[in-house]
Amino acid sequence: MKTFFKIPASSPSTPLLDKVNYPSDLRELTKKELHQLSDELREFLIYSVSQSGGHFGAGLGVIELTVALHYIFNTPEDNLIWDVGHQSYPHKIITGRKKEISSIRTKDGLHPFTNISESIYDSFGAGHSSTSISAALGMAVARPEKNHVAVIGDGAMTAGMAYEALAHAGSLDSDILVILNDNSMSISRNIGGFSNYLARIWASKFYTSIREGGKTALRFIPSAKNFAKRAETHFKGMLAPGTLFEELGFNYIGPMDGHNLNEMLKTLKNLKDLKGPKLLHLITKKGKGYAPAEKNPIEFHALNKIENKKIKSNGKKYSAVFGDWLLKKVESGDEDLVAITPAMSEGSGMNDFAKKYPDKFYDVAIAEQHSMTFAAGLAKEGKKPILAIYSTFLQRAYDQLIHDVALQNLDVTLAIDRAGFVGGDGATHAGIFDVSFLRCVPNMVIMSPSDENECWQMLSTGYNYQGPAAVRYPRGEGLGTEISKNFDSLEIGKARIINEVASDFVILSFGNMLKLSMEIADEINCSLIDMRFIKPLDEELIEKCAKIYKHIISIEENMISGGAGSAVNEFLSKIGYSEKLKIIGITDEFPIVGSQEDQREATGLTKAKILEKLSLELDLKNLNKKVSAQ
Repeated sequence: MKTFFKIPASSPSTPLLDKVNYPSDLRELTKKELHQLSDELREFLIYSVSQSGGHFGAGLGVIELTVALHYIFNTPEDNLIWDVGHQSYPHKIITGRKKEISSIRTKDGLHPFTNISESIYDSFGAGHSSTSISAALGMAVARPEKNHVAVIGDGAMTAGMAYEALAHAGSLDSDILVILNDNSMSISRNIGGFSNYLARIWASKFYTSIREGGKTALRFIPSAKNFAKRAETHFKGMLAPGTLFEELGFNYIGPMDGHNLNEMLKTLKNLKDLKGPKLLHLITKKGKGYAPAEKNPIEFHALNKIENKKIKSNGKKYSAVFGDWLLKKVESGDEDLVAITPAMSEGSGMNDFAKKYPDKFYDVAIAEQHSMTFAAGLAKEGKKPILAIYSTFLQRAYDQLIHDVALQNLDVTLAIDRAGFVGGDGATHAGIFDVSFLRCVPNMVIMSPSDENECWQMLSTGYNYQGPAAVRYPRGEGLGTEISKNFDSLEIGKARIINEVASDFVILSFGNMLKLSMEIADEINCSLIDMRFIKPLDEELIEKCAKIYKHIISIEENMISGGAGSAVNEFLSKIGYSEKLKIIGITDEFPIVGSQEDQREATGLTKAKILEKLSLELDLKNLNKKVSAQ
């Protein structure tokens, strides 16, 4: 196996990979050639991701596994299900998408994860974690004549859903293969020739025949049968961490070196013919084969385009604002603050806080449901938990939010990052539903900042509020607004008037739409309000606007259905002014893959498209001339 120390300046020579357009081509190669193919695939992946940007380290860690799986199994007839999908780039390259790989995460390009509409080789869509085993089991029950392989990482295995699926698969005795890709050494460090040898033995027909034959022979002798089972479990438990999986009904094999191609080919060939649920435990290294990524896998989890130059900005990232707020709040003398994240410490801006105050920080791994109820328990006993969670992952903890937090009116603050469009990761990671599903929950206070200072103020407001509160802020940088850095609360449910002019129109702007709303307000010379609060709304101000203005325009980066504009509409309907409202937001569609700007363009959330829409649907004097002149 080659190790690369720098990113190739140009597309590398890949004579074998050039011949592999689909897995059927790969199966024509000799086992010796598979090693060369793996090296070429790794080097090409390093180069291509540097050109496109995208997830990096995970794909490098499964090069040999990807080659082995497509060599042994008859894909696409056999189902190969990748969990999360961060590691699916090598899979995409050897399944007919090599030429398009540089378009990944861009508009009209390849999806960042597996997607059933993109290729027949993508057996199941991915994006969120821990779904692969459940999906594979469903497929196995539906089509037992096929092989079904689920590849799941050790991080994704921490989610309860994965164990629910394992328990169900074991009880059904279904023919599925689960491959545990352990790339953090979190389960076992038992790697080497002996463990590889044991893996082959435990996967072999010989071992299985003895195992099953013994069970058959002893089935009429309960004491002997129980003894044999205990002995088998004890023996395997001494040598491998497979007891848990065995107790769930799986034939556990491993751990073995996930970069040893020859051993994996032998083991997978044996496993292909075995019946029942099987789990193969592989030890891999994230970023394998690219020295800088091996040394710093967190930094190289994802990679930006190498030609990208950092654009100077006066704005501060919202995640950094949150991280600073956490530190300053504790330093102000607050003893009860506790910060929680489900495996998003770095992305949420919490690393400095975690290092400085480890006794106040909890990373609960990929366990969103647990994180919410854990926060509820802390709040019940007098602590002040802050749960930092991406909008898209908050969806997974919705029941716990309702049942364990809101129903009991517990004092939990949600710092909801990545609210709105997120760009390249596409629909699976878009934070465009949280307003809709949070707004209907009793006891909730929901805030959406328009800049960095409001974000700080709202975090303080949510923290000071005695009950469940949510602050939803976007991915990326703010407007460059100076932060006051006090911990005073905003008045709950009160908006901020930005501009009042003699006009037929007023814009109600929610969250990060303020800059765009300001541009539109300037264009049509209308009044503008930064709503700040989605729940409760500033009903007093809205009623005043309804009596003054001919048209009310709400603008938000959320689904229209159930969103902030819908909340305004509900109130206006109650007081008899609903006909005045025009809601601008995201219609009934999932966002495209592309940049945040691409996603706003596609959904009509740009200045030109909003002006065009308003000019067609409302009586905007002289607006048509302004739109046509652009």
